[in-house]
Amino acid sequence: MDKFLTCIGLPLISFGPFRKAGVKRHLAALTIILLAMELPVIESQAEQAGLTSAGNPAEGKLEPFLGEPALDIQQVHKGGRFPNVVVAVDGSVLALWGGVMLRRSEDGGKTWGPEIMVGKGFMGGGAIVNETNGEILAFVEKHHPPAPLTVYRSKDNGKTWAQIEVVIKPDKNGHVPNMHMNEAGITLRHGKYAGRIMRPSRHYAGKNHRSKWPEHYTNAIYSDDGGKTWNTSEPFPANGTGEATMAELSDGRIYYNSRRHWAPEGENPRRRWTAWSNDGGATWKDLSICEVLPDGPQNTNYGCMGGLIRLPIKDRDILIYSNCDSPNGRNRGTAWASFDGGKSWPLKRLVHAGGFAYSSLNAGRPATKSEGWIYVHFEGGGSKVARFNLSWLLKGEQTGDGALPDWVTD
Repeated sequence: MDKFLTCIGLPLISFGPFRKAGVKRHLAALTIILLAMELPVIESQAEQAGLTSAGNPAEGKLEPFLGEPALDIQQVHKGGRFPNVVVAVDGSVLALWGGVMLRRSEDGGKTWGPEIMVGKGFMGGGAIVNETNGEILAFVEKHHPPAPLTVYRSKDNGKTWAQIEVVIKPDKNGHVPNMHMNEAGITLRHGKYAGRIMRPSRHYAGKNHRSKWPEHYTNAIYSDDGGKTWNTSEPFPANGTGEATMAELSDGRIYYNSRRHWAPEGENPRRRWTAWSNDGGATWKDLSICEVLPDGPQNTNYGCMGGLIRLPIKDRDILIYSNCDSPNGRNRGTAWASFDGGKSWPLKRLVHAGGFAYSSLNAGRPATKSEGWIYVHFEGGGSKVARFNLSWLLKGEQTGDGALPDWVTD
């Protein structure tokens, strides 16, 4: 016992009474010692919380998104449609496109590697980076949905892909949702549902036709076993919706923002529709219209897929949204910023004045080469990726919907 106490660096004198009291007290003292030794281990585990599987923080500081204002735009894919963009846990940026291929950037978006085929089919959107294990999931439908779905998985940050078997459970109406064409999915980081992966999905009501639009609705699928089985949320509380986005806030609530190409008489179909979840994406409530965010060109009720991301900044709820800011036609691609988790959108800036249709947003990861960058992958004469920082966006135009907070302007 003395040798053990000496080995772990505890003073022998403080255990003298125990040494005189027999074996049972020896064991009791040893238990207390071992419990004390466990405390640093527990603390070490607690310090690991909030890291991705790459060992980097899932959320970092505001400062990397500031600095000298910067914007650059590059052509990434030629021809085709349907963008998604995700950032792997190692910081590699993946621009997914069409039916279905991608290009990777390992230097934060400066240069792009060759095209990589994920799987033949029709872009399902909603690719997900599982921050817990680093795997990336891509959803590919055989043709324009409703259509058979194949899910592909990459274990090497998007370099190679293999088909996996998944089970997607129907929603409360008995409908198994379709995947096309939604914003990238997310890994939940906060609260009791941390580690859950989820993405927007939709019910097509048989086909994409004007007569069926009043029956369309969006929802979400979520998985707690790494993507093997998926539950389907309750429907978003508005019909006529499709091509949705979502973001988890720092308090664990989920903000849901959806395109809508049909609305009942008297409701506005040309602005974005929003709702919230307090239960990890199982249900949605507090439906409202976000009057400041356009749903595509304002000369049509049909809407347009938009992008959404919460910047990975600890204890801050900065959301970025992308879409057309156009009175006529899919052009004038613009980014809007919210600094209060979607309550207000006080700032916008034109990203690309030319053709700009569907878009997808993501953000760089702390402690990687992508850190501090915001990425918009959009349709505009093929596929383009715009890369900018928050400093560049802060030079934009104030919308009148709230004010910029002092902590971002000081």
